[in-house]
Amino acid sequence: MTTYTELLAGLEHGREGRIETNIPEDWMQGRTTYGGLTAALALESARQVVEDLPVRSAQVAFIGPVGGHVVVAPKLLRRGKNTAFVNVDLVTEAGVVARCIFGFGARRASQLDFNHLLVPDHSAPDDTDDFFPEGAIRPGFLGNFDFRLVDGGRPLDGTEATSVTLWLRHTDPKAPTDATAVLALADAPPPAIFPMMTDFAPFSSMTWMVEFLSDDLETEQGWWLTRLTAETAIQGYSAQAMMLWNRRGAPAIVGRQTVAVFG
Repeated sequence: MTTYTELLAGLEHGREGRIETNIPEDWMQGRTTYGGLTAALALESARQVVEDLPVRSAQVAFIGPVGGHVVVAPKLLRRGKNTAFVNVDLVTEAGVVARCIFGFGARRASQLDFNHLLVPDHSAPDDTDDFFPEGAIRPGFLGNFDFRLVDGGRPLDGTEATSVTLWLRHTDPKAPTDATAVLALADAPPPAIFPMMTDFAPFSSMTWMVEFLSDDLETEQGWWLTRLTAETAIQGYSAQAMMLWNRRGAPAIVGRQTVAVFG
């Protein structure tokens, strides 16, 4: 198993934020790199270009399979006093396979300060059962994360519930608590439609939009609470919303995802 910190330590850094790496098999999702890692590699590259501002937003397009030797190439689109935008392309021998745009922004004084994204009722991680059925094999990238089911169904349960709530963390105890590591974690759960299905069918993320709600990304023992909600499943595509809170119940991420369902 290639741990998250080992993977990042093995990245080849070039000039102007450029990164090169070979994706190990234990971070693959079928024939492509796990989407959270794709986004995290892009963010790691962008953070080399904008080192002094926290990331506030990410827009990710999963264009084609990401695998083998990958070049991650950032380009600064605009830099102001308090904000910056960076485009990042992931390129393989097949061409551009993912494109990301990150927005960075400094903290601002404001007359407004509120939070309506309240954490759902939940048990503690140690009192919560595993998301996957006992004895289930976790292929590819899934072995890099811990999943605990708080509410909703397990994979292929055929549940009518359109939401699933989980505790998540990296299995790597050395994984840092920074924006790159949190982005690598946030996409780990299967889509909310998966527990609704009774027969397996492949699925793949097409786009992922993420907003970082704070630059305070601390949590306890690496655990984050996430809630995924499938809002539609029409014509082979599902639109889903997601949220991520830390152990204190402070919201960290809100996002949306377009998922293609092949069956």
